[in-house]
Amino acid sequence: MAISVSVVIPNYNGEVYIEECLKSLTKQSCKDFETVVIDNASIDKSMDIIRKYQQELSMNLIINDKNLGFSGAVNQGIQAAKGKYIFLLNNDTICEDKVIEELITTAQRQKKLFSVSSKMIRYKEPEKIDDAGDLYTIVGWAIKRGDGKTVNSFTDERNIFSACGGASLYVTEVLREIGGFDTQFFAYLEDMDLGYRAKVQGYKNVYCPKALVYHIGSATSGSRHNAFKVALAARNNIYVIYKNMPLLQILINLPFIIAGALVKIIYFLPKGLSKEYLKGLFQAFTGLRKIKKTKFKLKNLINYVRIELELIGNTVKMFFV
Repeated sequence: MAISVSVVIPNYNGEVYIEECLKSLTKQSCKDFETVVIDNASIDKSMDIIRKYQQELSMNLIINDKNLGFSGAVNQGIQAAKGKYIFLLNNDTICEDKVIEELITTAQRQKKLFSVSSKMIRYKEPEKIDDAGDLYTIVGWAIKRGDGKTVNSFTDERNIFSACGGASLYVTEVLREIGGFDTQFFAYLEDMDLGYRAKVQGYKNVYCPKALVYHIGSATSGSRHNAFKVALAARNNIYVIYKNMPLLQILINLPFIIAGALVKIIYFLPKGLSKEYLKGLFQAFTGLRKIKKTKFKLKNLINYVRIELELIGNTVKMFFV
């Protein structure tokens, strides 16, 4: 019998929070799902917790002998998944009871769909939104839509630039068609790259305001801003641009991209992280040879034009979202 949804959860040392994540899945109104957990060589006791839920959640457990990063682990889950949809979920999240049901309902209403992003809420500040779908801008910044806004806002279903990989539903067939997550990213912005590639192919990413997921945030990396995260995000942001924009589009946007990078350097200066940001940029330019560019096809020209207009619009919107 076919399965509607495969819940894919990458785990790395999630002992403190993964039980609440798995427990929330046992309470889902939709029972037509399997669970695929990929462990990235954890050294804590999280595996003992995970195994307690293995039978109840029809769990396929994949155990790695080294940390493959978010992208590598998720790709393993994608390959193992049997569902029509893949619900990608961080291990530091807690789902309300109807999350899977609401995501499926939204997905079934859409045509040419790639992903449905949930409404992520700050676990420690439940009166505030963590993420209501992601935007990308002409200055090369990824924006968490709704971040810090009241939880009662952003109540309309709408198209977004990309779904947040922390709690989003993907169409399995399309996910495999466009190649899954790029392992060169390791972690951070790999979901933006994925959503960007889907848009180039003409697929839609949609936000579902009724699918509520509580997110602890930065549970694996340790904090919102740290040396590891800043350097990796800076590198990966260049990867997103280089990989998905044709050369002409890069040249058109280059002044804005440079301006965006300069603002970031100034922003991180008082935090003592500007050197890490510059380190990430340097790593990007030395690592571009490893990145496989999205091949330009004339049939997708209109999609590139739409994306460029959306990037410009999102740059204006970031002052209001």
